[in-house]
Amino acid sequence: MSDTAHGMTLVRRVIGEHRRTVYGLVAGVVANIVVFALMVYPLQKDVANVEQRTRTAEEALRNAQAEHTRINGTLTGRDRAVKELDTFYKSVLAQDLVGARRMTYARLARLAAGSNLDYERGSYTPVVERGSTLTRFQVNVDLTGGYADIRDFIHRVETAPEFVVIDKVTLSEGSTDDQSLRLTLELSTYFRNAQPR
Repeated sequence: MSDTAHGMTLVRRVIGEHRRTVYGLVAGVVANIVVFALMVYPLQKDVANVEQRTRTAEEALRNAQAEHTRINGTLTGRDRAVKELDTFYKSVLAQDLVGARRMTYARLARLAAGSNLDYERGSYTPVVERGSTLTRFQVNVDLTGGYADIRDFIHRVETAPEFVVIDKVTLSEGSTDDQSLRLTLELSTYFRNAQPR
C-alpha cells in the first residue's frame, strides 16, 4: 500500500510541476472529443448515407440498363419478325388468285403424272375469312393409282418449295379390279387480299 501512496504522490508532483502541459493535454483530449462528437460523427453518418444512396443509384442504373437492353432486343426482334413476315408474303406466298392457282392446281396435275397417278378431277375455292388479310385457296383433287405411287406423290407435295398445306387425306379402294386406290386430297395455300386503294 505504500507503493500505491508513493505512486499517487509522484503523479501529484508531476502534475504540480508540469501543470500547464497536463492541462494542455487534457484540453486537447476534450477538444478532440468535442470535435468528433459535433463534426466527425455527423459527417461519418452523411458519408454512410451517401454511400447507401450511391449503391441504390447504381442498382437503379443497372436495372434501367437491363430494361433498356430487353426493350431494345424486343424492338430488334419485332423489326426482324416484320422483315421476315414481309419476305414470307413476297417470296413464299402467291401474290394473287392466279399465282395460287398456278402454285397448286396446275402443279398438282404435273406431280400426279410424275408419280404415275391418274388425275381424275380437281376443284378449287378461294375462301376469304373475315378479319384476315389472307385469302385461303382451297384445292380438292381426286387421284387413282398404286399405294407406292400415292406415297411418292404425297412426299413430293410435302417437300416442294411452294407453300402448300395438306388439310385432309382420304384413301379408299378404287372402282376397278386392278388393285388401284383412290386418293382424295384437300390442300390449301394462301395469298394476300388486294389492298384497298
